[in-house]
Amino acid sequence: MNKNEKEHRKQIRNEWKQKQQQEFEQNLPMNREVFGKLFDFLDYQLRKSDCDDTNNLAKQFLKKNKITDVENILNWLSENGGYCDCEILANVEEKFEN
Repeated sequence: MNKNEKEHRKQIRNEWKQKQQQEFEQNLPMNREVFGKLFDFLDYQLRKSDCDDTNNLAKQFLKKNKITDVENILNWLSENGGYCDCEILANVEEKFEN
């Protein structure tokens, strides 16, 4: 493989990653900033006590912050690997680190 082929493959890969990120952003069920606050809240709460294998803390945060479509957001979190509060931090938060 020559240098031009490597550069072309790299460009295609970068364009694909950018497209994936755009699709991810467009499909967020709530504002990215609110997700950041949710992650901070979960991190703080889970330092005080262990995860109980539910998403009760996330649900508490969403209701406290008057987020209207709680069930849709919880479903989205589950679809993205966040089945419980600690998995939201472990699996979903990393998707926002681009």
